[in-house]
Amino acid sequence: MMGYVHLVFLSAFLSVSMTSETFDAMEGEALVIKCPPWSSSVKVTWHHTASNKIIPAEEEGSRIFSLNRFLWFLPTSREDSGNYTCVIHFSNNRTKSFNMSVQVHPYKQGVCFPSQIRYPNDTGRGKIVCPTIDNYKNATIIQWYKDCKPLQGERYFKGEKYIFINNPRKKDDGYYTCQFIYTHKGNVFNVSATRIFISKAKHSPLPPQILFPKDKDVIEVELGAALSLKCQARLGIKKQWMAVVTWDVNNIPVKNLDFSRFHEKTHSFEGRGQEYYRETTLHITEIKKEDLQANFTCVAVNEMHNTKATVTLQLKAQYGKIYDAYVIYPRNHTNEANFVEYFVYQIMPDILENKCGYKLCIYGRDIYPGEDTASAIEKRMQKSRRLIILLTHQLINCTEPAYDQHIALYNALIQNDTKVILLEMETIGTYEKLQESLRFIIKRQGTIKWKEQHTVHPQSSNSRFWKHVRYHMPLTLKSSYSANAG
Repeated sequence: MMGYVHLVFLSAFLSVSMTSETFDAMEGEALVIKCPPWSSSVKVTWHHTASNKIIPAEEEGSRIFSLNRFLWFLPTSREDSGNYTCVIHFSNNRTKSFNMSVQVHPYKQGVCFPSQIRYPNDTGRGKIVCPTIDNYKNATIIQWYKDCKPLQGERYFKGEKYIFINNPRKKDDGYYTCQFIYTHKGNVFNVSATRIFISKAKHSPLPPQILFPKDKDVIEVELGAALSLKCQARLGIKKQWMAVVTWDVNNIPVKNLDFSRFHEKTHSFEGRGQEYYRETTLHITEIKKEDLQANFTCVAVNEMHNTKATVTLQLKAQYGKIYDAYVIYPRNHTNEANFVEYFVYQIMPDILENKCGYKLCIYGRDIYPGEDTASAIEKRMQKSRRLIILLTHQLINCTEPAYDQHIALYNALIQNDTKVILLEMETIGTYEKLQESLRFIIKRQGTIKWKEQHTVHPQSSNSRFWKHVRYHMPLTLKSSYSANAG
């Protein structure tokens, strides 16, 4: 059940606000990547993810530049490999971010095209569309290759953007590369893109790719606490006869370690294009000092190859969190006052900040005009020890959940990073209309219900409601109710 919820939630989350896509390119070729489709009236900006610096529009001599939904590399260089973010800016000052990973592969002697295959089989019925060509205006295909050899023969019908194989059979299986030229202001650039073709879409391996964690990631932990490390890898098209995703600790397989403290759980699933994934979670019941010196390595293996990603652990900074809780509530887009906003801006600060000594982060009060909304929300959450979500009918019926709600649920379910406190401000009923991820959290820990009688004396910090809230909050100098210090 847990794995299913993670999968359902993650796919919904990525499609709305945190989409991550990888583009593979050859060194010295043109590369154009596109932000996911949205209304043409919105503004789009591109950023280097690491530095958050904006990538400007084209200037004389510029090699990397942006224009609305598109980001150009003319041509690519090896140092371009990295992460890029496109941010969609809406008229109501809300934003959505999409992460794009670029991998530039160097030319190698004797190797015609990189082995990293990003574009799986379409149908297996004979039509092979040239990947990414729609991103390049007025591009012209000059040659198709199969397994690096020029494609020739009467069985291949060549369309403007695709080829069609007449009566495809097993010998037609393989890697098909379209090579095309793209002209920009009189300069001509080469582009090549590869797609795997499998007749009748039978199972076929791809070079294994670990999606997370990233190699050399550092995970913050607390001594004595439990930890779950997830590793997810893509291993091929359709179910693979050989597919292994496992964890090693200091190069020793987990199955050979102390079972009372370490154990693994694995599940598999199919994604888009019948891509086959496996995810293995390493559960550590108690973090000890020796774990801080250890290397935790995820190993992904199929019949083609193997790959690894190693992470290490470090102690959480004792005073790294500056907020005790980040508050998520349904924002009112009208000028009418409502009780929820009064509760968030008046009652909560009075009880939790003034009387109990907590420090809250509230959207609209602690995120300032001029800040990039998406970046500011994510940074504030990273600095918060708890996440408080106010459940109301307005929040449930919203067709497009708020960005901070997505980040919060992602942290809570996928990264297990921050504890969530759910305040049920109105009677929700059966919870059927809630997101799958919220229903899972409710099933696991329940909600704290705001009763009608609290409305009469909302400032009573000794009421059962506020005692329940304080029990789930981290320990402060003024509060002795919490058993769960952050």
